[in-house]
Amino acid sequence: MTSKPDVMVLYQQRPKAMAQLEQAYTLHRWDTAADKAALLAEHGAKCRAVATNGHAPLNKAMLDALPNLELVACSSAGFESFDAGLMAERGIALTNTSQALRDDVADTAIMLMLAARRGLIAADAYVRSGDWVKHGMFPLQRSLKGSRLGIVGLGMIGNAIGQRAQAMGVEILYWNRSPKDVSWQYRPDVKTLAAEVDHLVVTVAGGAGTRGLISREIIEALGPQGLLINIARGSVVDQEAMIAALRDGRLGHAALDVYAQEPTQEPSLVSLPNVTLYPHHASGTVETRDAMAQLVVDNLAAFFAGKPLLTPVKL
Repeated sequence: MTSKPDVMVLYQQRPKAMAQLEQAYTLHRWDTAADKAALLAEHGAKCRAVATNGHAPLNKAMLDALPNLELVACSSAGFESFDAGLMAERGIALTNTSQALRDDVADTAIMLMLAARRGLIAADAYVRSGDWVKHGMFPLQRSLKGSRLGIVGLGMIGNAIGQRAQAMGVEILYWNRSPKDVSWQYRPDVKTLAAEVDHLVVTVAGGAGTRGLISREIIEALGPQGLLINIARGSVVDQEAMIAALRDGRLGHAALDVYAQEPTQEPSLVSLPNVTLYPHHASGTVETRDAMAQLVVDNLAAFFAGKPLLTPVKL
């Protein structure tokens, strides 16, 4: 009987995916191990592949304990907790799940934009509290149609956000490291983009290369009527500068799914009236999380069959 390939599990996948992995492979559960270093020392050299998520670490010490590692199959889009430079140096392939989560994350960006511009949270409270009965009509809000949306990072998710917003009558502008073959207006730097739009949505990857990309200067360029939407990573925005600008009126509103620290209870942020908050849950649907986990299964199957990976990431 042929033995099953060994796979190191750094992060538990969805139940359907885990059942498939358990049937196909000998799994070594770093995620549940009491002594994680001992598990790596005992089984790391057997494993040519890892099943994980961007929330689990994959640092130099762990990579050293996995000397024969060839594939990291990640069930998230982000992977900033990985030592990607060392993985690239060692020729370790990476797959992620941007393809699977694109639509739900794009939908969440639009939801946050609408909720912020139409005052959904405050309006809900206005009805529940009885203020509608006591004080009459809720204050007028702002329309999306005819406004301008700036997209910071026109990858798969940014493109999906742009398509949705355009269908709502919103004009699309964007910044990317290089121009894309799209009809939308390109701007060569983020500050110029921020100064020209009503709403700015951040969709770039996290990590050292984008840390603090949305700086105080860019936040102030967006201005006192501007809306900053972040569905990327908290590290991309200078959170202290954003909070100060929101508090002082130099930024109109922020709609956030991600934060500098998570989970967050940052008093200076959550106490502000001009923020709309979501708990890093843009991809948080049963359908999408199952699809993300299934990509881990399918990429591992392709790897061990000697076939092309489904969703490779260039490191």
